[in-house]
Amino acid sequence: MVGAVRFGVSMSKDLLKTFDQLIKATGYRNRSEAIRDLIRERLVKQEWQLTNKETVGTITLVYSHDVHELTEVLTALQHKYHKQIISTMHIHLDKHNCLEVLVVKGKGKQIKRIADRLMSTKGVKHGKLTTTTTGRRLT
Repeated sequence: MVGAVRFGVSMSKDLLKTFDQLIKATGYRNRSEAIRDLIRERLVKQEWQLTNKETVGTITLVYSHDVHELTEVLTALQHKYHKQIISTMHIHLDKHNCLEVLVVKGKGKQIKRIADRLMSTKGVKHGKLTTTTTGRRLT
């Protein structure tokens, strides 16, 4: 790794043991890789919360297509936010339920508002906003 810097971290033996178990369970090759991912995760979270920079994410919705006019309402909302919703995937889970995944791109606060609006629509059984980053500021 070019420009790598070594540093020490102090923690209790019990915390380190638990961390090593997590590393093994998730398949990391070493502590450094796991620590780098934890740091990146925190930086991405901060990017979404504290900045007005371009971000990306997904909005996942589970809903019953039997709810009167729900499909039309969700489609209308997606058209309203067509600049931020860059892709969608629709899956029929069973006779009554659908899964929809929307890939979104834009300013974090704006994406959060869109997700809240979609998830709060009557008939949506479950929704989740998963946030990530464009990766431009992470190395």
